[in-house]
Amino acid sequence: MDIIISNASNAPIYEQIVRQLKDAILAGELAEGEQLPSIRALANSLRISAITTKRAYADLEAQGFIETVQGKGSFVAGGNKELLREERLRHVEELLASAVREADSVGVGLSELHDMLDLVASGD
Repeated sequence: MDIIISNASNAPIYEQIVRQLKDAILAGELAEGEQLPSIRALANSLRISAITTKRAYADLEAQGFIETVQGKGSFVAGGNKELLREERLRHVEELLASAVREADSVGVGLSELHDMLDLVASGD
């Protein structure tokens, strides 16, 4: 599992960790029940504070992505993958709604917005 921290990102380090671990779980790269590195081990490998890693793990646990077992470590939570996917879909809908509002404010019509989305999705 590779987590990449970007100092150029506007997102705090703990949010970057949360996002990357969520993505890995949803993509199936981290399987249900798989053990995550300890807070201290992850902090050392990323060369960040253990407090930052602890906050990321706490957020992931609060959101249902991981479970922590006292004395054993943190593991990928199971059984609620569809709920987690719905959370991500809701976020995508919020981003799209924001894009529609922004496009509307500069006079971009729905057809042109579709074309822009197609272009962005194709990677050109």
